[in-house]
Amino acid sequence: PVSSDDDTGFFELVIKVYRSGVLDRFPDGGKMSQYLDQLAVGDNIDMAGPFGLIEYKGCGDFLISRKPTNKKNIGMIAGGTGITPMLQIIAHALKTEGDETKLSLIFANQTEQDILVREELEELREKHGERFELWYTLDRAPEEWEYSEGFVNAEMIDAHLPPPGDDTIVLL
Repeated sequence: PVSSDDDTGFFELVIKVYRSGVLDRFPDGGKMSQYLDQLAVGDNIDMAGPFGLIEYKGCGDFLISRKPTNKKNIGMIAGGTGITPMLQIIAHALKTEGDETKLSLIFANQTEQDILVREELEELREKHGERFELWYTLDRAPEEWEYSEGFVNAEMIDAHLPPPGDDTIVLL
């Protein structure tokens, strides 16, 4: 989910729909994503979870396997649809009054068109640039691409994530 823990009675999901006949390696497309895409507003489905072991409480406070910890810097590396839990933490931290946690994200995708929630991420960076650093890398970057190309590597991590330390956590 990308909705906040403060939201009650509903939750929001980011779903990338894989249509049949588009990707050779998945000729039938994504069956679950296509099923969810055909639902109408107001349709009901049964859900369970999420069942994560990391919960961000705000102001750098986490519960990790139910143990409290506090971090001033949060580094994140996400690829494709793996952006959704990161976006949930980023949005929560940036909307919480008094939260001064610094956030850094390296977001990897195959192509520029594959970047999910790009508009939301760039809007958050625009509003909170002093607290939120955003960096992209693509497998196949266009000619005028201003970010990185290729797999996430040590050079990208050194340049765009916080350095190791007791007050830092990196989420993958």
